[in-house]
Amino acid sequence: MTLTRKLMTTVASCAVVGTMMIAATGAQAQEAAFKTKQAGDILIRGRVIGVVPDEDTSTSDITTGEGKVSNDYVPEVDFSYFITDNIALELIAATTKHDVKWQNPDVDLGSVNLLPPTLTVQYHFLSDQRFSPYVGAGLNYTMFYNEKSGGANSVNYDNGFGYAFQAGFDYAISGPWSLNFDVKKLFLNTTVTADLGGASPAKVDVDLDPWIFGIGVGYRF
Repeated sequence: MTLTRKLMTTVASCAVVGTMMIAATGAQAQEAAFKTKQAGDILIRGRVIGVVPDEDTSTSDITTGEGKVSNDYVPEVDFSYFITDNIALELIAATTKHDVKWQNPDVDLGSVNLLPPTLTVQYHFLSDQRFSPYVGAGLNYTMFYNEKSGGANSVNYDNGFGYAFQAGFDYAISGPWSLNFDVKKLFLNTTVTADLGGASPAKVDVDLDPWIFGIGVGYRF
């Protein structure tokens, strides 16, 4: 074999090895770039959420007016467990505080804190892609606490169950990290009993039905 042929063979061999190394490195880089969702994964997200009540009130004890509940913006933590590559259970935990008023006649009903743990079943459409949208549905149980009566003598809220629907997406950033955007609609009902100084307390049926908008980051184990 001549020197030229030896050099050509060596160069060709190096090219083949180099190509294989580049391919392997590229595959490793792709793997390191993001990991697909798989059965058994646990995904923890931290979000900032905006809770926007879509309230509707009805009562026979107050002849005019309507109730109003303020928005709130708080941090939220949720935990997801993937039963399969596409199906996950998500538990949402957050607490919010809302000012409550009755308008026309104007009565300050103080404020109240809500703790609405919510469990949803999600379907992730593209669990092996960077952009992975999902939808979900489930139940929540809302607990009211730390009631402030404002201009009333006392205010009480009934705890209760409600329905939850959601849609959102995860966008893989690098390795186990991802961005998340999520929208939920909760259907919540409570009975508010307010002592306004009359012969008997006024009772108001309130559909809170809040929209919950969230954005945050997730880490998958």
